[in-house]
Amino acid sequence: MRSCINPAQERTSSIRGRATVVCCVLFLAGACLLPRDSVAAQEVSWINLVEGLAVTVWDPGARCKEVSPLLLVKVDPERFRFSIYHFLDEVLPAPVTIQEWQQRTDASLLFNAGLFREDYSYLGLLFKEGRPLGTKRHPRWQGLFVAEPVNPGLRKAHVLDLAFEPFREDQPPYREAAQSLMLLDRTGKPRIRQTGKRAHQTVVAEDEEGHILLIKTSDIVTLRGLADCLRGGFPSIRQAMAMDGGSSSDLLIGSELLKPLRNGPEPFQWYSLLDGSGTGHITLPAVIGIQPRIGSLHP
Repeated sequence: MRSCINPAQERTSSIRGRATVVCCVLFLAGACLLPRDSVAAQEVSWINLVEGLAVTVWDPGARCKEVSPLLLVKVDPERFRFSIYHFLDEVLPAPVTIQEWQQRTDASLLFNAGLFREDYSYLGLLFKEGRPLGTKRHPRWQGLFVAEPVNPGLRKAHVLDLAFEPFREDQPPYREAAQSLMLLDRTGKPRIRQTGKRAHQTVVAEDEEGHILLIKTSDIVTLRGLADCLRGGFPSIRQAMAMDGGSSSDLLIGSELLKPLRNGPEPFQWYSLLDGSGTGHITLPAVIGIQPRIGSLHP
């Protein structure tokens, strides 16, 4: 398996130092190891790239000694739709890099989907436009990112916890779905144990306002250390799941949306982690992309 997260983790559960970011003055309100309900809401300054899409850097500080600054992207599902892409479904002979996925899909933003084996077969459920992409439910992993509901009364994107919420594969309530490991549940409880294994990580979370948060580490970290830090230091997160980690951890925002950062009075220090130029990239068999909903994209 190409991932730096192994299947046992659900059961058993770069840039070091402070990031000085113009326009992103971040204050940590509360200790990362305090109970969730005893921590005041974090204060984070977001940079709006466009209405419904914002970025920031959050430095958890000394209270989360294991966790370096984190890159966060906040997406409003009311303004952006999510789509699953898999190389076989796209009739590609082999997986491609995230830059090639962006060129092919013209997505505003792309990030790596869940875990996969050495032969590039996806581990867990994967649905596109209501169609299963030949994958099977993983018996232990309880995280399922879902989007584009069949019933208009449902939220447009959601981190679904299979331990508490059903998902019928014969009648899927969402058209897009990707399964992986549950990191934090709705009570703030970490769902993985400490293994000591460290890697770069991509996390998909949902906040109390229904936004989808994409979290990218700037350095290697254990999943449990990351879970504990988010639990205590970022209490607005309601549920979170870990996507593929290690060399597969990847995120890219289209160049047009990055203009506010590129043309600002001061350079955004982590710009290279957003435009795909700052990290090495491997080919990815599956990615998740976002596009603006019709009539919703306003600078």
